[in-house]
Amino acid sequence: MKVQYLGHASLAIEANGKHIVVDPFITPNELAKNIDFENLKADYIVITHAHQDHVYDVEALAKKTNALIISNAEIAGYYAERGLKTHGMNTGGKFSFDFGSIQSTIAFHSSSFADGTYGGDPNGYIIEADGKRIYIAGDTALTYEMKLIPDTIGDLDLAILPIGDNFTMGAKSAAIAAEYVQTTKVLGYHYDTFPPIKIDKAEAKAIFFARHIQLILLEIGEDLIV
Repeated sequence: MKVQYLGHASLAIEANGKHIVVDPFITPNELAKNIDFENLKADYIVITHAHQDHVYDVEALAKKTNALIISNAEIAGYYAERGLKTHGMNTGGKFSFDFGSIQSTIAFHSSSFADGTYGGDPNGYIIEADGKRIYIAGDTALTYEMKLIPDTIGDLDLAILPIGDNFTMGAKSAAIAAEYVQTTKVLGYHYDTFPPIKIDKAEAKAIFFARHIQLILLEIGEDLIV
């Protein structure tokens, strides 16, 4: 799998020849102005929750690419009413697609659309493809349920965790989360986009290093091979 960081909590994942975009919030993000949104490929759009900083570009991207939107039942229903292709899931559920499989996990956060529509429970996702397994936590607090992931799903090749604090876990809690899911390789996201979530990158890396965990902080547009 190849993971490209698109800024904030947005990711572009290539797996088995398919393109998966997670939580597209690109066009309003000044930090992501180097991302060519008009030519962004998407066979699937995966949404963790309904907040505007995760769904802003969903409709435009789905209409442009005819991508299938994968999310919880409420979010899937919201976009289905707008004529888009969707696949609804719920917490704990797993489904196989042509690139691999996705399983929904618990995330402790909130979820509503900008128009006030209820967005259902937020989720993280386990994506299995190309013989690899990655955990995308979504916006979440540290939760003891994370300990169940290695026991019930298996070893992870990468955990993608929010580290910006204020709205989600900060680096200290995220480092503990990495221990809970038993990984030593973490891609940090959901930081620096807005003033309340600006971080000291060196300090964040030191927090993880003290627990013998590698924190990877990609530049926007940079790739990571898993």
